[in-house]
Amino acid sequence: MNALIQPEIAYQAYPGLDAVRDQFPILQPQPRGAGESLVFLDSAASTQQPEAVIAASADYHRFHHANIHRGVYQLSQTATRLYEQARASVADFINAAEPAECLFTRGTTESINLVASTWGRANLKAGDEIILSMLEHHSNIVPWQLLAQATGAIIKVIPINDAGELLLDAYRQLLSSRTRLVAINHVSNALGTINPVQEIIAEAHAAGALALIDGAQWIAHGVTDVRAMNADFYTFSGHKLYGPTGIGVLYGKRWLLDAMPPYQGGGDMIEQVTFAETTYAGLPNKFEAGTPHISGAVGLAAAIEWVQSIGVEQIGAHEQALLHYATERLLQIPGLELKGTAQHKSGVLSFVITDPPVSTLDVGTQLDLRSICVRTGHHCCQPLMAHLGIAGTARASLAVYNNRNDIDRLADALADIVERARRTATAKSDRGARKSDSNRDLPVEMPDRSMESVDVAYPAATADSPEAAADETADLFSLLPDWPMRHEYLIELGDKLPPMPEALKTDANYIRGCQSTVHMAVRRKPGSADIIEFLADSDANIVRGLIGLLQRIFSGQSASAILAFDVDAYFARIGLDRNLSLSRRNGLAAMIQRLRELARQSIG
Repeated sequence: MNALIQPEIAYQAYPGLDAVRDQFPILQPQPRGAGESLVFLDSAASTQQPEAVIAASADYHRFHHANIHRGVYQLSQTATRLYEQARASVADFINAAEPAECLFTRGTTESINLVASTWGRANLKAGDEIILSMLEHHSNIVPWQLLAQATGAIIKVIPINDAGELLLDAYRQLLSSRTRLVAINHVSNALGTINPVQEIIAEAHAAGALALIDGAQWIAHGVTDVRAMNADFYTFSGHKLYGPTGIGVLYGKRWLLDAMPPYQGGGDMIEQVTFAETTYAGLPNKFEAGTPHISGAVGLAAAIEWVQSIGVEQIGAHEQALLHYATERLLQIPGLELKGTAQHKSGVLSFVITDPPVSTLDVGTQLDLRSICVRTGHHCCQPLMAHLGIAGTARASLAVYNNRNDIDRLADALADIVERARRTATAKSDRGARKSDSNRDLPVEMPDRSMESVDVAYPAATADSPEAAADETADLFSLLPDWPMRHEYLIELGDKLPPMPEALKTDANYIRGCQSTVHMAVRRKPGSADIIEFLADSDANIVRGLIGLLQRIFSGQSASAILAFDVDAYFARIGLDRNLSLSRRNGLAAMIQRLRELARQSIG
């Protein structure tokens, strides 16, 4: 039996779940004919906001908006009071010693960068060591790499076991007299592992190091007590706590914050300015230059009040019970493999479908067609994914508003996706077998593996110009009234792609910047000076469809015509700009850039 499934934990919804769910406008049943209601399972990226938070932010904008701290008029003083009350709410929520230890930032990412840029640059020198873990988000890796490059410090990494748990014995061996900082997440955003932060902090302090905890994935799921855990720094984001985006918190012990230089210069962080010298304000103003995100702080305070009205313990218990139910349902799906099976997990289910293989991008797209929202890709954890030997996962993440029906819809949809993929694979295998039988009596010739002698069929032009080809596809798209039908058309385009020989799938032809694996071979047509043609392939069906679209427009066209064609306007014209994620648009842009590079060379 999988370690995650504990029979004694039966699914039991939070008693007030229906009332809680009713407070989220986006989760309410859709009007008749508008499709299925939303199943939102991407709360690790950003939680939805309850009506109380939306109303508090709107109320501030309607009735209380003014710049803060320096205005003598009543409206400014009211805005100042709301802003500083929000800071006091944060301090109470995480049990800080005083509100001044809680700095408002744009989010966890800025909080970590603030520490790296101020404390780090003031205190680290060549040979000093920073300890991170294999589980870290890029936001808790890249700032320390930048710091290490600037100071000569060295980064060391705590390894993990197969379940996605930190190897604490290895951590203890990494600690030394040169260790200056241990920076780890409280919960892994990619695997859901809950790290033993109190023990990790104690070990760091015993070695004479400080500890920073990235609490972005914990703050909404369990009690946070920065003094009990003895964290030196603790960071989190409002938008993962049912609050607004663009607001976050950096907690730091007063003695550390007092000793740190300012992060940015500007208004409100000064005591006295002359052209000869500037002295700085005390905490927290020293680190909050310029006009802050006042409405964001007000919304964050409302979110904290809302969470406290339910109880963090109640929320955590509900999510844990739902996690166990979801784990059991997903493990029943043949071919689905969970990544991250730690004994102590938050509400994250990260998985791949391996039998038959289905790209996580296709999983996410297929679920979206069923009004189910999950995250796909590397989750800003590329070192972790490389360690696991995969490009990424599909990730379903839970919040208090999720229920058993959400999990059932997810599991049923995934089972259907796997079954459809299995039928498609079987059909392709049967076609291959029939073709093999028909060629059984033909003479067999050993192929020449040099690419100069391989006869590869590149697709020819489908119209006289890219504009003419684009008009044809745009006319067809205009007959397809919604994204599901357009998606189906793209999948059909992908199924008709000319085969790309494996010999062309080289590192030189690999397209970086895509969410899936994409190879693209671009060449001048033999015997022509400026006709560009290409072959491409991907492990994701939706990307294969987009490749098919690009081939219809560009392959076999002249270099000058390719460079003159406005791709962005075309995708806006057919509506794909509304249905493609940023990562997919980045992948398309990378393919188009490869085409244009050769086109520019051809024109010379």
